[in-house]
Amino acid sequence: MASQYSLGIDPPSEILRLRDELGETWPSITKAHKAALDEKERLRAELGGFVPRDTSLVVFGSLARNEFTAKSDVDWTLLLDGAADPQHLDAALAIERRLVELGAIQPGTEGTFGGFAVSHELIHNIGGDDDTNRNTTQRILLLLESAALGDHRAYDRVIRNILRRYVVEDLGGAAESAFKVPRFLLNDIVRYWRTVAVDFAYKRRLRAGSGWALRTAKLRMSRKLTFVAGLLSCYSCEMDFADAEGGAGPRGILRVVDHLAKLVGKSPLDIVAGAVLGEPVLHDAARGMFTAYDEFLSMLDNPDVRLHLKKLSAEDADTDTTYVRTRVLGKQFHESLIHAFLDADTPVARLTRYYGLF
Repeated sequence: MASQYSLGIDPPSEILRLRDELGETWPSITKAHKAALDEKERLRAELGGFVPRDTSLVVFGSLARNEFTAKSDVDWTLLLDGAADPQHLDAALAIERRLVELGAIQPGTEGTFGGFAVSHELIHNIGGDDDTNRNTTQRILLLLESAALGDHRAYDRVIRNILRRYVVEDLGGAAESAFKVPRFLLNDIVRYWRTVAVDFAYKRRLRAGSGWALRTAKLRMSRKLTFVAGLLSCYSCEMDFADAEGGAGPRGILRVVDHLAKLVGKSPLDIVAGAVLGEPVLHDAARGMFTAYDEFLSMLDNPDVRLHLKKLSAEDADTDTTYVRTRVLGKQFHESLIHAFLDADTPVARLTRYYGLF
């Protein structure tokens, strides 16, 4: 891989660079970032011995995003990229038991995480009837918010093969044309985001409203942030590689895959911050966006606030000061994104206007 970073290792943080450049503190972002790095290191040491050959232990969610707070889940999957082996199930069960012993909060009840995922389904079932919500979610989150703990060779192979599917299929036979935004990948990221928003209503009904307010806050903030990072990753292919040597031929394809693979190693906060670092005109939007996000993480890091939001009913939400505050933060975050992605005179806004809807 033509990158100075391994996909399995956290690169230097651009959100912390932006914090210092703007003279901000963002204490909750800083604290959550450190907590995530510490927790990933702890889990690497505790779980490395359970991971079989041709597999990687992959974490998702707040831990992968470097936003680890009190009561954060540990969403994980044993990613398989090799011959089937009965020991894979045994390994997954052993990892699950050890996580319980370590006091880690288990993944949600939908079954998207925990257990194992098979590379063949993730790589080959993109679109069509066999691309289930679970498969789509695992594939997109592998690209947008994942990190390998320990041996990351299987993880690296799967990531690069998924990206190659998207990039090669996107060309439609135009082997030497200039490479622009990869629409195949962009459309799948947009499809995932819309599916998350639609499934929100389904989960509310399925769970009889339990956890509604907390999931709403996450949808407005962390879920949206992940989607935004996906858009920026796609846009960067046109901004950085439209005039690359080899165009969209074999050499160009390799360069774009390498570029996207490097972005997989960054958190959503770092990808968004990296886009702002190169555009001083967006600094005011960045302050609004990340100051709101910092307070959002502060609320999640308070176990009492988190439990209150988890138990709050939709009927009581409009008069609940805690929930109303999350709604204000969500609006501030959203309006800052609108300015950065639609109103500003920047390449990002131009690409959003061109690719974002039609």
